[in-house]
Amino acid sequence: MADQATFVEDTEPFMRSLYSTAVRLTGNRTDAEDLVQETYLRAYRSYGSFQAGTNLRAWLFRILTNAHINRYRAKKRRPDETELDDIEDLYLYRRLRDETRYGQSAEDQLMELFSEAEVVSAVEALPDAYRMAVLLADVEGFSYKEIAEILEIPVGTVMSRLHRGRKALQKELYEFAEARGLVSAPSD
Repeated sequence: MADQATFVEDTEPFMRSLYSTAVRLTGNRTDAEDLVQETYLRAYRSYGSFQAGTNLRAWLFRILTNAHINRYRAKKRRPDETELDDIEDLYLYRRLRDETRYGQSAEDQLMELFSEAEVVSAVEALPDAYRMAVLLADVEGFSYKEIAEILEIPVGTVMSRLHRGRKALQKELYEFAEARGLVSAPSD
């Protein structure tokens, strides 16, 4: 067992080599200083259990290596950090807006292109049977079974009407987009 009173005397000769290794591991001096400090703190706390006469240098380097691995793993689990003071407000706004847009579904992004009147018009253009199935499923959020009970039809018929209604709605909205120049007409 080592005596904690002699910790500084015993470990000081290894500080320079620990620091140079830490710089190589971390890639910068600030992180290396933190790593060496953490190594010495852990070593001091555990110095009472160190067996005097064994390889102190190897013991310290093992602590340094383990501390580095733990820091690396913790850093990998943490999301990327950005210093907000260095970013202009407009750039930040645009970036946040774009990231929010990437989080949207394709349907949500597409629906932003149409006015409410165009969507209502496209839904109203559907035949009654399809329109009811689409409204109950996509607007009201009913399940197939619930729609079947409401409309008093088999579940298979609900699925068929939803499929056909959505396809017709897609075609109608595509024609609106084509008329507004949002998509180009297919070339034959």
